[in-house]
Amino acid sequence: MNDALQNSRFMKAVRREPVDTTPVWIMRQAGRYLPEYMAVRSKTTFIELCKTPELACEVTLSAQRILNADAAILFADLLPILEPMGIDLEYVKGEGPVIHNPLQEPGAVDRLTALDSVDMLDYVFQAVKLIRSELPSNIPLLGFAGAPFTLASYCIEGGGSKNYVHTKTLMYNDAGAWNALMSKLVDSVSIYLKAQIAAGCQAVQVFDSWAGCLSPADYREYVLPHTKRLIASVIDDAPVINFLTGNPALLPLQKEAGGTVMGVDWRVQLDDAWKTFGPEFAIQGNMDPVSIYAELPILKQRVKDVLDAAGGRPGHIFNLGHGVMPDMNPDHVKAVVEYVHELGAR
Repeated sequence: MNDALQNSRFMKAVRREPVDTTPVWIMRQAGRYLPEYMAVRSKTTFIELCKTPELACEVTLSAQRILNADAAILFADLLPILEPMGIDLEYVKGEGPVIHNPLQEPGAVDRLTALDSVDMLDYVFQAVKLIRSELPSNIPLLGFAGAPFTLASYCIEGGGSKNYVHTKTLMYNDAGAWNALMSKLVDSVSIYLKAQIAAGCQAVQVFDSWAGCLSPADYREYVLPHTKRLIASVIDDAPVINFLTGNPALLPLQKEAGGTVMGVDWRVQLDDAWKTFGPEFAIQGNMDPVSIYAELPILKQRVKDVLDAAGGRPGHIFNLGHGVMPDMNPDHVKAVVEYVHELGAR
């Protein structure tokens, strides 16, 4: 890593070193709320955009530049890793991802193949190389993947879910199949993240977007060992952001699962989260994304509230508690970054 990257605002915060102002990036910062993204997206399908390195590069770079964010995040999706594992995935207009062969029948987990190579995902690594070659030398590039539980839920439910009945039923009734599924996902995601890092990512985020549906006891028994193994397999290669959303009761277990940076959503006060995690972790978060719909003076106050809760501690990376929504005003998203840089200066 060159000196400019090492000494970038984001990487210094990852290492819990003092910074000139709080670094900020935003989940889904390249997305449908941006006219520049829509200009590219209008000519192709979502999955073709993900699978065309030049286009993924273009939307990644333009979002970072337009927002003046302190990191770029690779434009990709959580689910295409499942295709070479044997999952029939389709992105349906208006519905999002649909899995046509969900793992629901007895013995279904045997259909899923752990990856021993990520060659079929080479378009991701080509995009990483292109983005890294064109990003400013002091702007880190973040890679990412879905956490084992979130990917397992997609595989079993076949799409989004309100109550995860199929997933929890397998988890409770067939521990052998559940652990086999999670192990295959950990092995596959591990080599996928390592390949992103090798191609040029400075840090990676593991998204456990759906783990909030679990009780602490279920997370400890069925998820923690697998997420912990995944993070441990990658953390020597690059910093890992462990992002878990939906249930503050899981924070002590999130800490056990490990990571360099703990990503939290808006359902917990940032200072309370820091008490749980301890000073040895950087923390990313955690403004409610719906704040962006507020009028600008209120939005500025809501940014300030998060920064006040962080209390000037080294190791705070500002983010939303989840991603930007498609109908958000891009000027308000830009304003968040401006306010963080203005108010976070110390």
